[in-house]
Amino acid sequence: MSDPQDPLYLPENKHLPDDYPSLLEQVPDTDDEVEDGEEDGDGEEGEAQPVTLRDHLTELRKRLTRAFLIMLAGFVICWPFADSHIFPFLFEPLMRHMPEGGALIFTSPPEAFFTYMKIAFVAGIFLTSPLVFYQLWAFIAPGLYQEEKIYILPVALASALFFTLGAVFCYYVVFDFIFAFFMSYNQGFVQAMPKLNESLTFVLQLLLAFGLVFQLPLFIFFLARLGIVTADKLRSFRRYAIFLSFIVSALLTPPDVLSLFLMAGPVMLLYEVSILIVAAFGKKKKDEPAPEEDEEDLPSTHQDNNVTANKP
Repeated sequence: MSDPQDPLYLPENKHLPDDYPSLLEQVPDTDDEVEDGEEDGDGEEGEAQPVTLRDHLTELRKRLTRAFLIMLAGFVICWPFADSHIFPFLFEPLMRHMPEGGALIFTSPPEAFFTYMKIAFVAGIFLTSPLVFYQLWAFIAPGLYQEEKIYILPVALASALFFTLGAVFCYYVVFDFIFAFFMSYNQGFVQAMPKLNESLTFVLQLLLAFGLVFQLPLFIFFLARLGIVTADKLRSFRRYAIFLSFIVSALLTPPDVLSLFLMAGPVMLLYEVSILIVAAFGKKKKDEPAPEEDEEDLPSTHQDNNVTANKP
């Protein structure tokens, strides 16, 4: 017996209409709709799933692997020039203050070979620094708004530029002061015979340290664009920043007072430059909208105006 609730139910003794087959085609298939709805719901739930810690670690591993491969390519490019060009250029400030006839020495057979490898690897880092910094900045790009992601490429290029500027400042300014001071003790019975491996470690540590601390303005600029810091906050934090600059300098430089002060001074100067950058390019607070008048007050005001107009 037919169900009266069925949309195709026809009372008894009724003839089927001529277009009955076409009516059947218009009836939706409820089972298919339910399945499609379930699939759509699953898709929406998949899109709404939050990013887990494992996803972040996977992305970090991918970016670090790419950065390492890029630096490895830079090492391969710089290796043929390590002993003939890069090594003499790197140690020229030290040799300029060495006594006449002085030279670097090495005390183990593979020491010179591994020294050239370190030089080539660090030179490769500087050569490929734009691509390396792009991988590092791209790691945090998914957590930014769309209008903030446009700064990733310019900030990556600026990071490479400031990294190189820090090393250039160290090479042409800091090295001259440090080596002139230390080599001044070469007198009488005290003769300078620097060891190759230890001298290289000293030089590379300073180059990389100054390259990193020169990232301070860019790092603060990025925080300012996110609205985390402001120029007023940085000014109020100045006394603590001076103290932290000496702590960071002591951690990054070799254990001597001269290197510490030669780094702490530029760090404090860079902090002041960062304040000016934040004041000029930091995220501005939007003006608060003017309070709107309550709609309840409008009729009473209109009524008061009518009363005033009707007075003789």
